[in-house]
Amino acid sequence: MALDGIVIANIRQELEQTLLGGRLYKIAQPETDELLFTIKTPKQQYRLVISANASLPLIYLSEENKPSPMTAPNFCMLLRKHLNNGRIISITQPGLERILDFEIEHLNDLGDLCRKHLIAEFMGKHSNIIFCDDKQNILDSIKHISSQTSSVREVLPGRTYFIPQTMHKKNPLQTNDAEFAEAVFTKPMPLSKAVYTGYTGISPAVAEEICYEASVSSEKPANCLEENEQLHLYHIFSDCMEQIKSGQFAPNIFYENGEPKEFSAIPMAMYADCTPFDSISALLRSFYSEKDKFTRIRQKSSDLRRIVSTALERSYKKLDIQEKQLKDTEKREKFRVYGELINTYGYNIPEGAKSFTALNYYTNEEISIPLDPMLTPSENAVKYFNRYNKLKRTFEADSKLIEETKAETQHLESIATALDIAVNEEDLVELKEELIQAGYIHRKGKGGAVPPVARTLPPGPENSGGAEESMDGCEKFYPEQKEIDKTHKKRYILFINARKKSVCRFRHPESRGLLKTRYGGAACCRF
Repeated sequence: MALDGIVIANIRQELEQTLLGGRLYKIAQPETDELLFTIKTPKQQYRLVISANASLPLIYLSEENKPSPMTAPNFCMLLRKHLNNGRIISITQPGLERILDFEIEHLNDLGDLCRKHLIAEFMGKHSNIIFCDDKQNILDSIKHISSQTSSVREVLPGRTYFIPQTMHKKNPLQTNDAEFAEAVFTKPMPLSKAVYTGYTGISPAVAEEICYEASVSSEKPANCLEENEQLHLYHIFSDCMEQIKSGQFAPNIFYENGEPKEFSAIPMAMYADCTPFDSISALLRSFYSEKDKFTRIRQKSSDLRRIVSTALERSYKKLDIQEKQLKDTEKREKFRVYGELINTYGYNIPEGAKSFTALNYYTNEEISIPLDPMLTPSENAVKYFNRYNKLKRTFEADSKLIEETKAETQHLESIATALDIAVNEEDLVELKEELIQAGYIHRKGKGGAVPPVARTLPPGPENSGGAEESMDGCEKFYPEQKEIDKTHKKRYILFINARKKSVCRFRHPESRGLLKTRYGGAACCRF
């Protein structure tokens, strides 16, 4: 969840209570789009982080320091020149916009007292930190926005600062029932969307909460609400805004299945699992650190998830095939009955008959039994009994395989569930080891792949040292393989006997090349 106007209002209140009257002791720019201020107050020292990151704009009080580059960027140097040892005299928020304006009093080069404005905008990819003078003229910004980048507003030195009014949204802190009806109830769109598109600073989550407390479906068209529903929704909205104006904030992180889902500066009844915080800065630090942990765990478990998913898909397909094969064996009893009835009534079957009708003494019904006219009745009975026995064996084997496949599927499903709820890297290590033990992952390193066996030659006149002696540089490639595996002892005895029979060939001075063996292919050698 991004910072909305309500969270910014809570941050403004916290910063006003802690930083107001404090002096800017140090100014650093650890990242290209981030500033770190060290602020000294009569009570204690604080660190304020302001980030204009496009994906994650943030502002919070930090307890940790960050390393800064050896050479400070130009924007940081400009702030040091003007604001170093400056005093924060006010922190304001225009309406419920996602903007904070720090008014800082300092001495200029002539020793005169003057004021500057440091404006932080938290608007997603349009986030920025803008430095202005007391007349709202832009001195510099951490991001320069030219007319080629934005046709709405230029953010360049020398330009006049203003808040762009592109969405024609209204200020929720100064609304009334007539304005609310016009801004919300005239729109042919879902109710929650009509709320957050009609007013500044209202996030979709807060709009959903307002609809929830009003007991009105958020998906219901805003222009189709009944009069009592409209009245109730306005009262809930008005109470929420009064709570914000009076500074009655309640920072909470809301969880879903143990994972942080949302955060808000006001209570949200639609979430059951929540953790309250005394400070909005502590909430932001905790939320994004937990969110980062879950994201990191999910990224690290992606390979395991893919392996488990592939194995599960294969297991489902295998189970489907086995169940189809098992279903085909349901007619096995029919073939047994055919064989028994042929043996019972075979004396009545004429020679060359293609079928005959007999009374099934199991059901007391007559059935027609197809016959092979080229076979005798007894041979037909044997044929049916063979088919019965084959299907019976298939049934027994498939039943056992289905049980094993179901057990395998349940095991994989439990691993997949465990991957979904894994909260630390130790859990992933245990799950990976379980997959290795089950054979889904091949172990690497020690105890993993079997080293190749050195290719050796049987002893000959030039190789009288025994079968362990390698030829043509084999020891160079396999220095650890100096002894022949005992399991292959008989094989090499055969090599030796074959070599003795063709010893005269190897005594020839021009005889060089490959020794073709019966078992091991061709062994490279030099004579």
